[in-house]
Amino acid sequence: MEQFDYIIVGAGSAGCVLANRLSADPACRVALIEAGGDTRDLLIESPLTWMQAAADPRFGWGFEAEPDPGLDGRTQPIPRGRVMGGCSSINGTMYIRGAAADYDQWRDAGNPGWGYDELLPLFKRSEANWRGASAIHGDEGQMAVSPMRPDPTLTPAFLGAARELGLGECPDFNVPAPEGFGMPDCTIRKGRRASTVRAFIDPVAGRANLSVISGCPAQRVVIEQGRVTGLEVMRGGEAVRIGARREVILSAGAFGSPQLLMLSGIGPAAALQAQGIAVALDLPGVGQNLQDHPIAMALYKASVDIDFNRQIRLDRLVLNYLKWELGGSGQLSQSPMSVQGFVRSGADQARPDIQFQIVHSGYDARPWFPLWRKAPTPMFSCGAILLDPESRGEVTLASGDPAALPKVQFNFMTAEGDRERLLRGFRFIRRFFATEAARKVAAFELAPGPDAESDEAIAGWLKSSLISAGHPVGTCAMGSVVDSELRVKGVSGLRVADASIMPTIIRGNTHAPAVVIAEKAAELIAG
Repeated sequence: MEQFDYIIVGAGSAGCVLANRLSADPACRVALIEAGGDTRDLLIESPLTWMQAAADPRFGWGFEAEPDPGLDGRTQPIPRGRVMGGCSSINGTMYIRGAAADYDQWRDAGNPGWGYDELLPLFKRSEANWRGASAIHGDEGQMAVSPMRPDPTLTPAFLGAARELGLGECPDFNVPAPEGFGMPDCTIRKGRRASTVRAFIDPVAGRANLSVISGCPAQRVVIEQGRVTGLEVMRGGEAVRIGARREVILSAGAFGSPQLLMLSGIGPAAALQAQGIAVALDLPGVGQNLQDHPIAMALYKASVDIDFNRQIRLDRLVLNYLKWELGGSGQLSQSPMSVQGFVRSGADQARPDIQFQIVHSGYDARPWFPLWRKAPTPMFSCGAILLDPESRGEVTLASGDPAALPKVQFNFMTAEGDRERLLRGFRFIRRFFATEAARKVAAFELAPGPDAESDEAIAGWLKSSLISAGHPVGTCAMGSVVDSELRVKGVSGLRVADASIMPTIIRGNTHAPAVVIAEKAAELIAG
């Protein structure tokens, strides 16, 4: 049995970072295990095609949410990366840390060391921010953080709309208390996606003490006399054990990490026994506390030409590809976002609870050319993302077979407070597009349309259209499953280091927090 000091399960947003940090000590032998493979496919490398990458079965697990009672029993696909880099290889590349108060809330709930002041140096350590070094940014890290370019026509118009509503600008969403409108930062280097495998693994691939083992789905952790001593994986069609002299660290994400714990006999005892799994440790919190950001959507017809639609005409798209391939510029180097804002759903909110986004693209955007395929509809896709949902879901085993995906139950909008604030978020979209500045570029509402005016009609639209933002967290939460040093309670030699350890979801995209969780885990292990 091959032996390592540390085995990291999952080469995603957290796992790649952790492997880089732990293998920096030449005395430590580190294995990074990934179920998927490595790829440099155009869909992944180009920031423009992230939605196509997320939907491509070659790069994903194929998760489908369970029928959701808050959405009249509707299901939805849940993109999760089964590829080196994990979700950092298929996400929208946004780099947003969340507010300082989010992390202080973790600390104040009994998790010392997880406040904003303690984590800020770790955020700075990992990034190479385009602004340069400052009190809140680093410029020497592995992860490139670049600005998303504004649209010269649309972005000024929407910033004007925000001003009409009395909302200011926010030139940097990674300040301690982000509020207002601007353009986000992205993990892009020279026009290409800076996933964690490209940023943290490629530069250290030659380390003799780091073994990156892809195409090997984890089956379970090996527990002997109350201690985790290794990992069982499928390799070449057969089960193989890998030994861990010190620790196994699960970085398989909010679905994969609790599933692996339960397959190993760690979780709610009755649920494990129902699947024929011998209980090694009754830990009821495993798989519970699932949180995600729900998005209330609306579509508007544009009254001006959308340059993005011109740039994806087939002949121009070829030129854009050449620009991107040769110089990292052109349309393939970023997504078509118009503006973003962090706002409050109402005066009763102490800080922003809605992340508002406008994208100048729609459901029919694809390459086109006269006499071959008609041009896409000039439109705006708008989302009001609820940042601190009260609803809680769960991840449970569908089977004791490691090859079977777990069941994911979101329970979106089952909490009354969520329904109320999502309704407010949707009405904010309408107020925004009713401003004089927005009316200069937007003609009318395409969906749901003016007939959806009453609260009941809007609620019906939300039930039929609301989607996940792809930010699942919380299923191995600090306090219930792991302690503040990320050690699984009741067993030694096992930690979890990914977004599943968040006790409460942060108010923003979850990639940057997953990276800082890995940085913190490396610090704790070294200590």
